Amino acid sequence: MDKTIVVEYVARVPHPRFNKIIKQTKKFYVHDEKGEAKIGDKVRIVESRPTSKLKRWALDSILTH
Repeated sequence: MDKTIVVEYVARVPHPRFNKIIKQTKKFYVHDEKGEAKIGDKVRIVESRPTSKLKRWALDSILTH
């Protein structure tokens, strides 16, 4: 997958019945035109038109390296 990065979003939410804090993760396939994002970077993504079967997001900026 050229020009594609996978961004993982982790949300800490309470369980609806037991109120224990649990982690929920979600993966986003993001279009990275210049290939500038590296593993471990925190990035900002924006919604865009579908570019493939799974990609609906585009890289806006890299916040930290």
